[in-house]
Amino acid sequence: MNEELKKVVSNLIGEEIEVLIKVSNRPDLCDYQYDGTFDLSKRLHKNPMEVGEEVASSLNEIPSCLEKFSKIECAKPGFINFTLSDAYINKMLNNMNTQEKFGVQMPKQETIVIDYGGANVAKPLHVGHLRPAIIGESIKRILKYMNQTVISDVHLGDYGLQIGQVIYGLKEESIKPNEITLEKLSELYPKISGLCKENKDIKEICEEITKDLQDGNQEYHEYFQKILEISKKDIKKMYDYLGVSFDLWLGESDTYKYIPEVTKELESENLLEESEGAKIVYVAKEEDKKEFPPLIYQKSNGGYLYGTTDLATIYQRKKDFNPDKILYIADKRQDMHFTQVFRVCKKLEKLKYIDFEFLGNGTINGSDGKPFKTRAGNTPKLEAMFKEVKEIFLNDETHEREYTEPDLDKIINSIIKFADLQNSRDKEYIFDTNKFAKVIGKTGPYILYTYLRTKKIITNNHQYVDNLSKTIYNVHDRNVRMKLLELENILHFAFKNRASSVIANYLYEICVLVNAFYENNHINNLEDNKKKTDWVTLLNLTTKIIADLLDLLGIEIPSKM
Repeated sequence: MNEELKKVVSNLIGEEIEVLIKVSNRPDLCDYQYDGTFDLSKRLHKNPMEVGEEVASSLNEIPSCLEKFSKIECAKPGFINFTLSDAYINKMLNNMNTQEKFGVQMPKQETIVIDYGGANVAKPLHVGHLRPAIIGESIKRILKYMNQTVISDVHLGDYGLQIGQVIYGLKEESIKPNEITLEKLSELYPKISGLCKENKDIKEICEEITKDLQDGNQEYHEYFQKILEISKKDIKKMYDYLGVSFDLWLGESDTYKYIPEVTKELESENLLEESEGAKIVYVAKEEDKKEFPPLIYQKSNGGYLYGTTDLATIYQRKKDFNPDKILYIADKRQDMHFTQVFRVCKKLEKLKYIDFEFLGNGTINGSDGKPFKTRAGNTPKLEAMFKEVKEIFLNDETHEREYTEPDLDKIINSIIKFADLQNSRDKEYIFDTNKFAKVIGKTGPYILYTYLRTKKIITNNHQYVDNLSKTIYNVHDRNVRMKLLELENILHFAFKNRASSVIANYLYEICVLVNAFYENNHINNLEDNKKKTDWVTLLNLTTKIIADLLDLLGIEIPSKM
């Protein structure tokens, strides 16, 4: 419809002009609205109503507009209102109903590496790891849905200081590699990490152990291998519970063989400089409004930091996949680090053509507005958080059904994921278990309940077809149909902006309208066969869309609720 309006307006003022028709915020008056008449009136030195009437009159003479709209009119003080015809609404829905992925036009295909795990080995996953995993998994699914070639990598932190600290603790307690347990790792990491903050000598020893490991110390490597084996098993268990998966389970340690090549590239372009014995790369730009310190490439003791291994990882990904884009999902407080890394890449001939995106996320907070804690006051491990959510959900007296364990796990996942994904990625949010576990309100269980309730109506009235008739029967019926027509724009916006929250909120809006629809339209007792077939067909299309959107959020559907 923008093309027809653009042609009319351009002819009116004698030059080509861009136009924008917006979804109306008064659906009781019209479906879409154009307010550019006010700017046009200034250019033409006319009253906005006069210009609006002229534009509306011209549009009403165009055959394609007559097919699409039952009404195009100018309303005071000069808006042009568009109301779609019932026949055209149903024509569009029928196209959606019979085409793969609802006929959504796909963007240009690119190869995209997405890095969204980032867990450190040697310590259990805690609530801080939740958002990157949930958000990253959803963005990965959106990219794949939009026909992108996607490679996902967990990129474990497995060669940093925490490894040196844990090896130090194990040796202090005379624990051999084959005696290491997950419980012992969970106990040692916070203990030795705390000691390093208090005792500079112990910290230096741990740093030396880390460097010796990186340099190939065989004894430390045996410890490292066992720590990695135990940690990965536990990390995979937590990610499996969340339905989070990766194509690659690589870590920092896998990138070390590429560091000499990266060093050679940096040296060939005269980018490495010495500073107090360390090697650095300057990344500051004249236009920077805040200070950008140089990236420390190699410490004075010869050890490497995250910036080095991230550069080596990008170098590896370039060689293995030649990606168009690399996306990183991590705590937004890492913005400075990733900006440094990306700026170094843009200085290197072999890496500068990759597009980089850092998608920073905010923290999960408790009801006090501070980072989420357990009842005991500690930052919870993910496993403890899952158990707490499950306990609160089952203790809610509104739930009478006995759930199978798989169904219960899906519901718990829906509580956690929908609570997270309905918020903008970069914003903090308060995780209120009592609120998010409800089957009413803006929650995962509400979405699942709506889907299952709708599927039951379809099953009880198994008479849906591919094509709706040209009729729309009432306002609740029309509201659902109009909301479904927004799908393509929603998917494109979510894809372009890496915004799962847009899908989550759209999904909730659909469910609110569907609930209003079947509370006001009693399909089961309906004797009008044509109307029943239309409505069951509409609900069948709606549930297909809901199912796809839930999958994009990483939420599985239970068998019962």
